[in-house]
Amino acid sequence: MQLSWTLSWLVDAAAETAGANRLLADLGSHLITDGLPLAGGALTLEVPHPLIARRTWLWRADNGEVIEALGFAPEQPFAMPDMVGSGDAGRRWLGTLAPGPIHEGTIGTRPDGPTLGWIGTRAFTPAEADQLREAARFMAAPLAALAARATLTAALEAYLGRRSAARVLASPLRRNTGETIRAALLFADLRGFTALSESHPPAEVIAALDAWFDRIAGAIHAFGGEVLKFIGDGLLAIFPVTTSARSASEAALRAVSAARVGMAHLDAERRKQGLPPLPFGAALHLGEVHWGNIGAADRLDFTAIGAAVNLVSRLEGLCKPLEQTVLVSDAVAAETETPLVALGTHELRGIARPCAVFTLAEG
Repeated sequence: MQLSWTLSWLVDAAAETAGANRLLADLGSHLITDGLPLAGGALTLEVPHPLIARRTWLWRADNGEVIEALGFAPEQPFAMPDMVGSGDAGRRWLGTLAPGPIHEGTIGTRPDGPTLGWIGTRAFTPAEADQLREAARFMAAPLAALAARATLTAALEAYLGRRSAARVLASPLRRNTGETIRAALLFADLRGFTALSESHPPAEVIAALDAWFDRIAGAIHAFGGEVLKFIGDGLLAIFPVTTSARSASEAALRAVSAARVGMAHLDAERRKQGLPPLPFGAALHLGEVHWGNIGAADRLDFTAIGAAVNLVSRLEGLCKPLEQTVLVSDAVAAETETPLVALGTHELRGIARPCAVFTLAEG
């Protein structure tokens, strides 16, 4: 058996595969074509991610299926238990696949680097084991390229959000790139945060901020929105109009309702601990925004700007004087069947036309 074609593929083309999962499956298929008696394989990588510590892909030779298992970062108090355990996850899974022996090793020169394991339909001969080691050696370079690409994507998604990250990756790194989109906008911030910051230690303030952002951002993401900006103790999120303005508006309303429930639970827990509640205000509006790059020539920001963003931020400023947690503009009200309560027409600072304002019927 010769691996020359497989090794050439690893050198010339493997780095262009869609991801590590496909790299594992394609390499396994090539090795079977070369005559190696494989029943399955497992590849484990550590990944840069706020929640996930590592990813393991498990490939079956009989049907070509690849499934993914995740290991979560231990410092996340709400993370699910590891689906695959530690680095021997692939070995344990492979051991249930077939009675043959397992061939496993680290890819590259780092002892804690990616691990690649194979299980055979029968025992591997010494020559076959050598071929698997040779394939793993040649796999290091394309895997490093895929890992670098995944690292960049994960970092951008963590800081920008999935949609915005994809847009940044697909666009030139310069100003004046972007597009006009229609979206439901959500602007929210905490009430009394300045007083909280001055009367509590920084660690408690940061913990409060993180808990608040977990609830509001979690609700936004659950209903298809995306946080564009964290602004001090506030945030700006968008629900792009992909099918209809009504669906985007309804999604934003469901998100803010879910955030209210989450914050009510959080406030109850904080009271039990002798901590003050975290009141907040949120506003919803629907309109067009420019979604793209702004900034200095050599320092860019990816965000949304426009009259609609100005209006939703000014509308949120009315939450305190109107003694409401959630305010909704007439543009959103016109696109929803959710019960709303009219609060009259109000002037908004810096906005030319008065805005008819509504709130959620439940208060």
